[in-house]
Amino acid sequence: MKPVSLWILGLLCTSLTGAHELKDFPENFVVAKRSDANVTLACGTKTNEPVTWKFDGVVMEDVFFEDNVQQHNQSLTVSELQPPMLGKYSCWRGGEMLSSTYLLLEANDEELGESDSFFSCRAKSYHCNFSCKWTQSEYTAVRIGLGQDCSEGRKSCHWVSSSEQLPGGGFQFELPHSLSPYAEESSMLELTAEAITNFYILRRTKRFYLRDIVQPDSPRIVKCQEVEQDLNVTIDPPSSWSTPHSFFSLEHEIEYVFKDDGMTGRSLSLLIPKRISKLRVRSRDSLVFSAWSQWTPWKNVRTGKRNQYKCRNSAKPCCPALPSWSLNSCKKRWKKKRIKDPNRSQTS
Repeated sequence: MKPVSLWILGLLCTSLTGAHELKDFPENFVVAKRSDANVTLACGTKTNEPVTWKFDGVVMEDVFFEDNVQQHNQSLTVSELQPPMLGKYSCWRGGEMLSSTYLLLEANDEELGESDSFFSCRAKSYHCNFSCKWTQSEYTAVRIGLGQDCSEGRKSCHWVSSSEQLPGGGFQFELPHSLSPYAEESSMLELTAEAITNFYILRRTKRFYLRDIVQPDSPRIVKCQEVEQDLNVTIDPPSSWSTPHSFFSLEHEIEYVFKDDGMTGRSLSLLIPKRISKLRVRSRDSLVFSAWSQWTPWKNVRTGKRNQYKCRNSAKPCCPALPSWSLNSCKKRWKKKRIKDPNRSQTS
């Protein structure tokens, strides 16, 4: 082995540890299958002059695995398709680089799990887009495409790059779709993801109906109103939910805590027991029984005998704030009490 080859071997080992990890998908790359005996790389520009091939900027004649590559005119055939044969190959005419191609190797399917373990998708409504999360942090470049062009690997596929990297690794994507929110779904969405780590490429396709990934945002608790021995809770859909709400109806579930014993209860009705201390709400599509939204934060509930709200502790409102007329009434009462009893605490 030539002395320079030992130096190149050190560089290659360094690249396998992440020094040359791909952060984006290269413009040109070739994917070798594990069953392939060899792969032929073509120079991207035709020329009548002789060309030279380089690997990571080093002339092939100076690379230690030169016995595993053979040049035929302008093309290069690579065998023994394992690291450190993977990486960037470039075609040169004198001092001019004509083209470059990355040689990648498909990931081993037997060592990988189902596609659900790699990415998940969610739609906040039936509008024209939805989001997906790629959760595997070891992959440094990920892209997602929608439709048969992407699942079949056609050049006409429109790939979507990550719009946001998740804390701790992984990627966030926003994808548009052309489904009508008013029509019944007859075909499934077909989503393909490609991901690269250390010159290995993973490819996964997932099929689902849009209705299967719908999960509304948390709703909004508007008010609570006493109705005989019950409380009637008014709930508004989240601002991100599809409109009109009369067509895209939501089902609400209320969880509450009893004042007397601290026990909890749940109800799908907007009428709930009166003697409760706090409540929270979640929602889902009432027609297709989609995934439940996240719970709203807990809201304290304070009711009086005559009014919907008690004046005391008005800083802790009922669902979610005192009306202005009630708050003004409370202030007048507090003012009268302070005049009668100057030593009375202002916060009582």
